[in-house]
Amino acid sequence: MAKVWQHPYLNVFKHFKVEEWKRSTKEGDVTTTMDKTLKGTVYRISGSVPASNYLQLPKTSTQSLGLTGHYLYILFKPAPAKYFVVHLDVVTENSQVVRISFSNLFKEFKSTATWLQFPFICGAAKGSVHESTAKASKRDLVSLAPSTVRWTCLMLDLRYILSLYLNRSYSHLKSVKLCANLLVKNLFTSDLLFDPGVTFSEAQQSKLALRGISPMPREMAFPVPKGENWHDLYDYVRFPSGGSKMPFDSIQKGALNPAAVAHVEDDPVSQLPKQVTLSKPVRDRVSLIQQITSPKEMTRQSPLLTKNVPKIDRTASEPLQTDHAYWREGLQTSSDSCLPSSPADDGSIHVYAHKDVTIHAVSVDSDEHLYRQTKGPKVISAKNSVCCLRLLPDPILMLKRIIGFGGCSTRWALWAAGGSVVVYPCHALIVAIALDSGRQRFFSGHTDKVAALAFNGNSTLLASAQIGQPSVMRLWDFPSGKCLCMFKAGMHSVSCLSFSYSGSVLCGTGKDKHGKTVVVVWNTVQVNHGGEAVVLAKAHTDVDIQTMKIAFFDDTRMVSCGRDNVRLWRVRSGSLRSCPVNLGEHRSLEFTDLDFEAGHNSQREPEDRTLFVCSRSGHVLEIDYKTVAVRNARRLLPSEVQHSHRREKQTFNSGPGIALNSICLSTSFCATASEDGYLRLWPLDFSEVFLEAEHDYPVSSVRISPDNMKVLCTTATGNVGCLDIQSKDYCTIMRSHMDSVLAFSVEGSQLLTVSQDNTIRIWNLESMQQLYEFTASDETPCAVAFHPSQHIFVCGFDTGVVRIISLAASKLLEEHKQHRGSITGLTFSPDGNFMYSSCSRGTLALYNCAIQKSHIVRVLTNVVSQEADYGPDALSVSCDGRLLAFVGPSQYIVTLMDAHTLDELLRIDVSILDLDSTVLDVAVRLCFAPFPLGHLLVTTSSQKVLVLDAKTGRLIRVVSQVHKQSCSSLALSPDARYLLTAGDRVIKVWDYGMRFDINSQVFIGHSEPIRQVRFTPDQTQVISVGDAIFLWDFLGVFVEESSKDEILSSESLNSPTIEPDLENVQDLTSKANDTPRQLVPLPTVVSPPCLELSSLQRMAEDEDPFSESEEEKGTNQKGSGGDVVNRDEIHSDLGLKETVCSKEPLALKPEVVQPCLRPNKQAANECRKEGKGSEAQSNIRPDCYRHFSPRFKTSSPPKTFSSPLTGSEDLKLKTVIGYNGNGRGNMVWNPDTGFFAYSCGCALIVEDLHSGSQQHWLGHPEEISTLAVSHDAQVLASASGQRCGHSRCQIRIWNVLDKACQRVLFHHETQVQAMAYSRDDRLLATLGDYVDRVFALWNAHTYDLMSSTRFSEPVHEVAFSPQSVGHLACVGKGMVTFWLTEQQGTDISLKVHKIPVPDAVGPVELTSLCYSAGSLLYTGTSTGQICAWDTETNRCFMTWEAVEGEIGILRCHNNRLVSGSNTKKIQLWSVAAVQELRVKGSSASSSSVLLEQEMVLDGTIVSATFDNCMDMGIVGTTAGTLWYINWAENTSIRLISGHKNKVNEVTFSPSESHFATCGEDGSVRVWSLASMELVVQFQVLNQSCLCLAWSPMPISVSGAESEHIVAGYSDGTIRVFSISRTEMELKMHPHSVAVTALGYSADGEIILSGGKDGLMAVSSPRTGMTIRVLTDHRSAPIQVIQCTRKQHTELGVEGGDLWLAASADRRVSVWVSDWMKDRCELIDWLSFPAPTGPEVPSPLPPSLAAFCPWDKSTVAYVGFGLQKEILFYSLQQKQVIEKIPLPYFATSLSLSPAACAIAVGFNERMLRLIDLKAKREQDYKGHDDAVCLCRFTPSGKCLFSMSYNEILVWEVQSR
Repeated sequence: MAKVWQHPYLNVFKHFKVEEWKRSTKEGDVTTTMDKTLKGTVYRISGSVPASNYLQLPKTSTQSLGLTGHYLYILFKPAPAKYFVVHLDVVTENSQVVRISFSNLFKEFKSTATWLQFPFICGAAKGSVHESTAKASKRDLVSLAPSTVRWTCLMLDLRYILSLYLNRSYSHLKSVKLCANLLVKNLFTSDLLFDPGVTFSEAQQSKLALRGISPMPREMAFPVPKGENWHDLYDYVRFPSGGSKMPFDSIQKGALNPAAVAHVEDDPVSQLPKQVTLSKPVRDRVSLIQQITSPKEMTRQSPLLTKNVPKIDRTASEPLQTDHAYWREGLQTSSDSCLPSSPADDGSIHVYAHKDVTIHAVSVDSDEHLYRQTKGPKVISAKNSVCCLRLLPDPILMLKRIIGFGGCSTRWALWAAGGSVVVYPCHALIVAIALDSGRQRFFSGHTDKVAALAFNGNSTLLASAQIGQPSVMRLWDFPSGKCLCMFKAGMHSVSCLSFSYSGSVLCGTGKDKHGKTVVVVWNTVQVNHGGEAVVLAKAHTDVDIQTMKIAFFDDTRMVSCGRDNVRLWRVRSGSLRSCPVNLGEHRSLEFTDLDFEAGHNSQREPEDRTLFVCSRSGHVLEIDYKTVAVRNARRLLPSEVQHSHRREKQTFNSGPGIALNSICLSTSFCATASEDGYLRLWPLDFSEVFLEAEHDYPVSSVRISPDNMKVLCTTATGNVGCLDIQSKDYCTIMRSHMDSVLAFSVEGSQLLTVSQDNTIRIWNLESMQQLYEFTASDETPCAVAFHPSQHIFVCGFDTGVVRIISLAASKLLEEHKQHRGSITGLTFSPDGNFMYSSCSRGTLALYNCAIQKSHIVRVLTNVVSQEADYGPDALSVSCDGRLLAFVGPSQYIVTLMDAHTLDELLRIDVSILDLDSTVLDVAVRLCFAPFPLGHLLVTTSSQKVLVLDAKTGRLIRVVSQVHKQSCSSLALSPDARYLLTAGDRVIKVWDYGMRFDINSQVFIGHSEPIRQVRFTPDQTQVISVGDAIFLWDFLGVFVEESSKDEILSSESLNSPTIEPDLENVQDLTSKANDTPRQLVPLPTVVSPPCLELSSLQRMAEDEDPFSESEEEKGTNQKGSGGDVVNRDEIHSDLGLKETVCSKEPLALKPEVVQPCLRPNKQAANECRKEGKGSEAQSNIRPDCYRHFSPRFKTSSPPKTFSSPLTGSEDLKLKTVIGYNGNGRGNMVWNPDTGFFAYSCGCALIVEDLHSGSQQHWLGHPEEISTLAVSHDAQVLASASGQRCGHSRCQIRIWNVLDKACQRVLFHHETQVQAMAYSRDDRLLATLGDYVDRVFALWNAHTYDLMSSTRFSEPVHEVAFSPQSVGHLACVGKGMVTFWLTEQQGTDISLKVHKIPVPDAVGPVELTSLCYSAGSLLYTGTSTGQICAWDTETNRCFMTWEAVEGEIGILRCHNNRLVSGSNTKKIQLWSVAAVQELRVKGSSASSSSVLLEQEMVLDGTIVSATFDNCMDMGIVGTTAGTLWYINWAENTSIRLISGHKNKVNEVTFSPSESHFATCGEDGSVRVWSLASMELVVQFQVLNQSCLCLAWSPMPISVSGAESEHIVAGYSDGTIRVFSISRTEMELKMHPHSVAVTALGYSADGEIILSGGKDGLMAVSSPRTGMTIRVLTDHRSAPIQVIQCTRKQHTELGVEGGDLWLAASADRRVSVWVSDWMKDRCELIDWLSFPAPTGPEVPSPLPPSLAAFCPWDKSTVAYVGFGLQKEILFYSLQQKQVIEKIPLPYFATSLSLSPAACAIAVGFNERMLRLIDLKAKREQDYKGHDDAVCLCRFTPSGKCLFSMSYNEILVWEVQSR
């Protein structure tokens, strides 16, 4: 819907009213002027600095234009002798913003992942001196605009630019910024291609409209005097260029050829071929998309030169010019200075590469390594003749064979070439295999799995469709292998294709996005002549279609069959109509396939045909096509005695008939494929079976060859077979795995593979035939390895079992069960004497295989990293068999061990290489280089390959940007000259020495991630596995002899010079069809940095790595409920998810519900019981975020409570920081009175928006779920969950004026989902959650229950009509429930009407609603649609797509509607046309809604309130933020901000002006203590911040404060942040596990840190070095570190710092340190006993200790012990001197520095303040969960207490 209003084009300046400057902005010298040439007003942007003088749309960066047209037209004129800049911000489909800039200031093209910079070459007037100069200038000469510069119409294809340069999909244009110096008339966007030089009459005469070209609209046209030519007056620039010689890395005027651009379509990857020249910046920066070429015809003597660069996908092609089909593709050449070239009819794809990546199109060959030698002259571009050295030969890999079939469906295997060739899909490729030779050729171009195939009658035209949304189709010329055109199928999934015999009509069936069946018919007549496929007709139907075929005697007639139907179709007058066949008693059958009788009788009419249809019940119906009647019906039954002597065979049909999957007829017999695994041949009367072939699994399809001599069949297990009828021989053409291939191993001529289909298979590498197959029914094999010398192999399974199997005997030899996790690594030593295995639980095992029976030598636990899946290559053994390498014990460490003993030799930390990175680098894969290099290669998460010295750990070199994503496999060739890497579904071959300008080549073909890639032992082939098994010929072996002097070694890498062997290089050229290298580049000699080997990590090698808790994750998926599932409640909700994910549509009918009308409580309870008894329980949480779910808690309210007397409280609640983003509708605001309230946990906060002062209304025992305020803002209702001991949840009614609770209501059992007051404030409606499902009506004056009704399905929201008294509605699963209340005295009656959503909307949850004026109701759905309902007729009359997510909030007033969703977007819609559409229907002047504005906030929208004008409002998100939204000013301001997840620590500045908090979301937030406002936030992604400390206040020379915060994270890092500079100053990594405690020394010169493993590190914040490691608390997490300045000399130890550390094992160590003298001495060690028995709490309470501020020689301690108490230990007396009993075990502790007071927090949600002097104890409520943290401020005036993400600030009352 959002695109319709922008069609056919959008005048940007007019639509956004630029002249008013309300939705746009200007800066600097921007004026309007009258232009004489255009005879109109234009905008002049001038100024010496372009960045300071600009015009920008929209006004602010937070807004978006939302323009979806992928052509942008800019009408502008550069200022003479000036520079200009234009910035365009576009958004990709994955919501990434990319900036596209062009300017005549840029000298060359530059590219990053988010920015493309193009030089703009200004044109000059025709015939001027400047024009002549420009023609003779070099391509990279970009300068000032000439004085004769003209007005220019620049057309940018934004979709194509993103696809070509960044391989991303275009979504919309976000903003435009026009910077000085230029004149601009206007901007337009459109999906159409306009030609400014063509008038409407010329366009009609030349029929350009048929080729996609339209004349320029009047608003966009430049004035042209009579007799003049448009192109003589103005410039038209298209980018990417449509000319023949324009470079693709600059924007400049080219020769416009309308015919050349006629075939440009909407798809970003469809464009006519063009010759281009690439400059080095393009080759360096633009990403490579590598494609396997299609077959092509080549003349032996002609040079292979590229003249065309087509887009990736095209809908039209040049006419095919070929004399015969040539099966083997020739190798293309590639010059050093320009793009590789090919003949004009070449269908291969030429694109652009990263730096060090070659540019070529891969050729594929089956059996031979043949290269055509070009004898013609070499053509070098005159524009770029710089020599470019690159990896040779080019290409270095050639795809030879694929083992695989299907991927999406196993139905499609077709005959071709008269029965000598079989064509079938293999995932994203189409394979044609010759039966006589087994030779394969490939049709590539699809980007996802192929779903269907179809041939025309003579097998010259092939149609294919791929899966995806929407599905994409290709048409191929089969003899040449050329893709003729590509187009979108118009449906979300294609299931069947059928070509007419002539090939002029193509029919396809599938499903649309709503799951309805779609039939589309295309006209393909013009495809062979360079045209495109045109849709003839399209129909939507509710009938099921399994198969559809075009009648061979009439291209306009089709037949289909499916469940319960057989239908005849016909195309007539552009429409597709059908009629069903009267099946009579057979109408309930499931029909699977059909075929016409074969042969032709001249005496019969073409229509006089018999149609055969088969079914799953074994029926075969003969249907007279002419009379549309069933002529005969047979049922095929299995023979009763046929298999009596065999075992019972598994069948899948339920009845006695043979379940038929496919049928095919010839002139003399019929072939059937059935579920019982049989291919049967029958006579046409089906009297008997005269030939059959048995399979182990169901047969999916059957095809008879054109000569009727062979029958082709496929099975459900991925086999393709052929039955020869004469010889009765059956041969298997292809076997394949049925799921992803996980790993492989090669030994000699045998290939061993394992797959997720639970099979282990052995293949012959020469014939690619399967030799053995082993099946593990209940286990999945994960890793596999051949023994180097014996005929055995070893296989590891996901159960942790390792089995050794003999191939010779085909039996199990041994079984090892040392592992408990899935096997991730399995390998032998080179001599076969040792075997190694690792698993996902971190265990490493060494086996001795030197003797006949292997045995375990050593098993180590927790040494291999458990934090990622490293299978199947987790282990690597050096070629000399001495070293074993793996990633572990953490993902940042690579460990090397002695391969014979598993003794650790070396640890290498790969995470310290990039100190500036906010995310630590992680090791991913590794392998050893061949002997004697001694190199270890490690790939990392930052897409790097680190080459390390395996002996010292020294970094030798780094290869960056290896893949766009993580590398999944790497391998070195046996001669150490080539490196293989796999990632992004591509394979890269690298020159290991990195000696060239272009060091790699890229090869694609896999449709799924590549699991493993390896060279064969003889280095002649490369094998890659993933979706299938790919076998590549490696052509680098042919140049091995010519390059022996260049083989890498330790000496050659450090050699100062390398003499090239020019003669050998010349020979290399003759083989590779490429230019010889003139000079060999010298390797750069660099002294690599030495990697730090942390002793701390060695000490912690036996400890478990820290496993951080999983964060709450939001989602942008449709219908997702992820935003309300908190990480703490995952365990409780896990069992419900499978049921929730059911996508079965809900069949709903309007019904009248009889509610219970007894107003008293007894009646309500009886009604509840009746509802429970009559309805099945459905306590499954709905799959939508709008429904409330309380956060899971392990705490419970206190049983005892010492409440202080009124007026004698020592603490007063001052401020609550945070907003509960887990609530739903838990914020209210009345714009008239200014009343503003929201909830945080169980506290209700009423805040003054002007002063910021808060009132805190307490009383709820649990988390508040929702709020409702009366329309006069005098009464507030709040709801929370059950109180301990109560069976009902609580609704509190608050008097706003009195600020007191006047009533408490108990009715709902679990949670209250929503509440609403009627417009006259007489009624209150409350709605229970998915468990309760009760709708209750209350009298809002007396708050008596008037009615209670229980739903059978969960309901999400309720609302009263603002116009009609007594009308209300609520929404739930697939329906709206309308209520009418009629009150007579104290009695009330309800009339209820349930209306389901229209079928077009689909099976959705209605998640939100709001009333509007004029009998309108809007509802939002879980799939992002907004439905408009007429409340007078109770019907839905309009829907539109708002977002791609769930809409949880709707607010409406007058003609403006606000919607909020889980896409984080808040949208403002203009819905003025909806009311007219409701009244006038189709006669309305407009039927569209307009998206006025849109903002993206920080989380899912859960609450919103707006004023009556809808200009401003307040919006709450799941991130714990409340935003002030002002649509008029397009601004969003944070009102309330809090942590989304648990708060782990709070610390204060020494001056007490600020405080800082840290949380599990990885954020560190600094707040102002006076205003409680957030000042600055530091965010670290993918980590949790667990501890925090503020540095003491050192005074600089100038006297200014220099303050720092140190934070510890879950990955073991420590970061130091500067408050004044608001940046990170230092990152250290002293721990290998999570940092759990931090502290500064008294002078701030030392940082003390404790880890989860109990190790304590002493580090310097100045140098980042770890000075000392203390291991006294080893194996117990450090929970407290506190430092203070030593005041007492009685302790008898020298030193200025006194500090302590407490660990989880109830031990406290006390230290005295003098860091300047490097002295640190343990002066006391405290151990506290713990009880044993069944009453041990889980988890254990923390061990907390602190120095007493009033006596630094005394330590206070709380923890799990024999008694619940606080112990005071004297360091001087060496004994406990005082005990204070506690009611519960403490979870937090803080001692006041100003008075003898102690604050203690408990898991029972209680805070206790103990006054030691007054001997007084007071307890305080207000926390929603355990009080996990409490801290006094340095002055002792305030106390902070934390409960999960709530921060409560208490004022300490002075007495």
